[in-house]
Amino acid sequence: MISILETHFGPVEEQSPVFDFSFTDYYDAEMGGRPVRYLLLFRDLVDPSALADFKTLTNAIEKDFAFDDGRRRVNLDPGLLSLSSFILATCKDRSHRIPLKDGIYAETTLIYQDRDFQRLPWTYADYSSDEIKAVLRGFREKFKNFLKNSKNAI
Repeated sequence: MISILETHFGPVEEQSPVFDFSFTDYYDAEMGGRPVRYLLLFRDLVDPSALADFKTLTNAIEKDFAFDDGRRRVNLDPGLLSLSSFILATCKDRSHRIPLKDGIYAETTLIYQDRDFQRLPWTYADYSSDEIKAVLRGFREKFKNFLKNSKNAI
């Protein structure tokens, strides 16, 4: 799976540990058991305006890997990490989500404030877990150092 994602998004800079997806049983029946999750940090910077295109692409990849009856084997959630926030793409419309295009929405899932990622009223429990926030802090630090080194190189 990672090699397929790398063909579209470039090399993976870092992969988080694998976590049990234990905050809900929402995906258990569809995926044929308890799923696991991990986060990937890609090396190449992307244009944030392409987020909807990324979600459309990952939806297509999910379909390519689906069971014969259409149930998903994988759930891919592309996101954008900045120094100030973590934004996810979704196909589910809610009052706080921003429509992008083609039925894709953007959600600010976490904000970075007071030296940590902070949940919002709509943030899913898994994204506000200590484990996921620790991974995102590490990814953010790498991104911050990249930006600092890029400025020094100019």
